Amino acid sequence: MAPEAYLDRLWARGTAFLGCRYAIMGGAMSWVSERHLVAAISNAGGFGVIACGSMEPAMLADEIAGTQALTDRPFGVNLITMHPRLDDLIRVCLEAGVGHIVLAGGIPPGGAVRAVKDGGARLVAFTPALVLAKRLVRSGADALVIEGSEAGGHIGPVSLMVLAQEILPLVTEVPVFVAGGLGHGEAILALLEMGASGAQLGTRFAAATESIAHPNFKRAFIRAAARDAVPSVQLDERFPVIPVRGLVNEGVRRFLRFQAETRDRFESGELTKEAAQLAIEHFWAGALRRAVIEGDVENGSVMAGQSVGMVTAEQPTAEIIRELVGQAVAALAARNRVFA
Repeated sequence: MAPEAYLDRLWARGTAFLGCRYAIMGGAMSWVSERHLVAAISNAGGFGVIACGSMEPAMLADEIAGTQALTDRPFGVNLITMHPRLDDLIRVCLEAGVGHIVLAGGIPPGGAVRAVKDGGARLVAFTPALVLAKRLVRSGADALVIEGSEAGGHIGPVSLMVLAQEILPLVTEVPVFVAGGLGHGEAILALLEMGASGAQLGTRFAAATESIAHPNFKRAFIRAAARDAVPSVQLDERFPVIPVRGLVNEGVRRFLRFQAETRDRFESGELTKEAAQLAIEHFWAGALRRAVIEGDVENGSVMAGQSVGMVTAEQPTAEIIRELVGQAVAALAARNRVFA
């Protein structure tokens, strides 16, 4: 079988589910995954996903309309389950005709699942473990994403390769997309052959030409190596820190100092435990926007996955997707030559 035809067969379930040419989803990155990048991914044959983040319903409606003005291809919307207006956001998506809604950041509430399903959209959910994957399928998820700790932004504790081995052979009722640390077509091919239906990439697209990220942000990605993207450190177990992977900078170092100072203020009686925890949680408020939009990559939060080492230039989105597909096809062609 020709390499291109074999690749099409491997991710046929994913492309049929998403309604696109290539089963390559764009990871939802706050401030980055907006109309321009999302439309560019969909127009190039992939599947763009808007990152709703903390948007209010009216803002999300405007972002969806703006994306629809730039592409007539399918795209999805990523909603955070902890958003206080989750029900309203789901309604906005359904009224705009969004066909795929991704619920992230926690176990989707039953009411949200029913609203998505009753509204005729397809529900995509994230799972960090096999037991939850099975539970999500039973509750109505139409597809799953397993994201390894190599990913950028908020991460779980387990690598993609372990998750893939645990989940892909045993969860076959719905398409399963893989994410975390992916930056090369050969890796995507290997996971497709393990049973994945497609792949989700964020870091490779963050520095794309169509990304509205500040030039400083893109240059930081291009200069970085895989080892520069590290998880945030929790200094004291009494004050939990949700792990976030990003590039080490002065902001990261200052966060460590801030945790130490806040702990000392708590131990001296100056702060209550609740006030200290709140101060630590609020430290990074606005930091992602400072890095992505304002270009302050020294003090802002430069969220990036370990695949950042494979970002070597600012490229058009279509070129990135062609490169990924070409790498997979080339690997298959090389294998055919060996067998021949």
